[in-house]
Amino acid sequence: MAGDDSVITAYPNYAPKKFEQSLPGKDQDMEPLAEHTKVERWHRGEPRLEEYVGSGKLKEKKVIITGGDSGIGRTVAAFFAREGADVTINYLPEEEEDAQVTKKLVEDAGQKCLLFPGDLRSQETREKLIDAHLKEFQYLDILVNNASQQIQCKDLAEIDMDNVEDTFRTNIIQYIGLTKAALPHLKRGDSIICTTSVTAYKGSAGMLDYSATKGAINTFIRSLAMQVLPKGIRVTGVALQPASRSAEQMENWGVDSVPLWGRVGQPAELGESYVYLATSELSTGTIVHPNSGNFFVP
Repeated sequence: MAGDDSVITAYPNYAPKKFEQSLPGKDQDMEPLAEHTKVERWHRGEPRLEEYVGSGKLKEKKVIITGGDSGIGRTVAAFFAREGADVTINYLPEEEEDAQVTKKLVEDAGQKCLLFPGDLRSQETREKLIDAHLKEFQYLDILVNNASQQIQCKDLAEIDMDNVEDTFRTNIIQYIGLTKAALPHLKRGDSIICTTSVTAYKGSAGMLDYSATKGAINTFIRSLAMQVLPKGIRVTGVALQPASRSAEQMENWGVDSVPLWGRVGQPAELGESYVYLATSELSTGTIVHPNSGNFFVP
């Protein structure tokens, strides 16, 4: 029997309300809360929400995830843990409350979680992150470069150049510096996964500098993939929709602009993309696009 065509999602919180946070935002302050561990499964036209269950794909792997306290970083930490990985997450000190929630998700999956607060705009902090992870877990098998920032500005004439430089330091220079520190400890069969954005392909009038950093990340992914190919290390990426918006833009975000489901995606729906890239031995230089048919950025 065919499902009810009027039912397009099992997620109860698909329409965000009008709200705004100062940076860095806190996951616990969102209204409604995002979903990090339950995935939507369709059975003969009917949607169901189910907890993501791993199958040992990442058993005994040791992983670093930047920006792992909340958002997609939290989901990746939870999914990787459910696949058998121990995880180190990096985050800013003011995001400690969110980080503790992620740690509990990892530990509830039976895995270890090392918390490492610190600002990765400093190369010293990047190197300390690698050292702390290796001291705790001995090995590094997967690096997930995920932390970034977005600051909107609709007019280039009004853009703050300090913000521009800070966005480049945070989004791309940080990726390069942390990967440099991690690379000597990666082995054949290991992988680097970078979070990028659809804005690298379509641009964004309100996030010019952010979009430029994401284009740089795409080039970084493909260039580094070629450089480390002889070492058997894979480099891949996931292109996501940017999440920062004004209060007016947040209200009902995705209801009219996402063709497939008519709602903004949940972090939990993106986690399997990272699991795939962490386990697919044939993927390098690959960037996947889990965007629900929404190829344009408003």
